[in-house]
Amino acid sequence: MRFMVIMKATADSEAGVKPATEDFDTMGAFIQELIDDGVLLAADGLAPSSDGARIYYEGDKQTVVDGPFTETKELIAGYWLVEMKSLEEAVERFKRCPISQPKDGSGTNLEIRRAFGPDDFGDEFTPEQREAAEKREAAGNV
Repeated sequence: MRFMVIMKATADSEAGVKPATEDFDTMGAFIQELIDDGVLLAADGLAPSSDGARIYYEGDKQTVVDGPFTETKELIAGYWLVEMKSLEEAVERFKRCPISQPKDGSGTNLEIRRAFGPDDFGDEFTPEQREAAEKREAAGNV
């Protein structure tokens, strides 16, 4: 099963405060462990929301709003996409993740969510759609 592990933003990450040098070392070691174990599919840190935009959809209307966005606790600062046997395995693995704490002492958290696969969509996902999805995945265009 694929899981997305989402690192929530903090006031520090939204302000563009970079981790300390030693944080890069400890996180790098954790990421290398995921690579060595063959479970890491992707991982990235994200720029502050001030560098982003949101697109809101209402019927046929689309509205673009540039960042920054005010609800820091709802924003994402980074993610990992991993292949694990179960949610429990992902939880146990990421309980060891070396998350640097914000300077203001407010803390942060990770959210782990299972990614849907073709079997999760039932009969609405036709054999032709499944075949097209498998071709995209095989080509690395998931």
